[in-house]
Amino acid sequence: MIDLTTFFASGRAADVVLTVLLIEALVLLRMGRAPGDVALLLLPAALMMAGLRAALVGAPWPWIALPLAAAFPVHLADLRRRSR
Repeated sequence: MIDLTTFFASGRAADVVLTVLLIEALVLLRMGRAPGDVALLLLPAALMMAGLRAALVGAPWPWIALPLAAAFPVHLADLRRRSR
């Protein structure tokens, strides 16, 4: 039986989401989406999950803040791409 407290505290919950994002990226690429479009679409979520994982495992605050801060400009770039 899986202990959910340990599952989350170890960061494995974020790892599962990151794995799903990787699978989604591979599916989108196989469907013919441009690599740049796939990156702009999924990178903000991946960066937020990296920040979450860092927080869950008790990493120092810069390791939490940096991926979260990096997600914002990538998200803005994705929004700009979509508005064209």
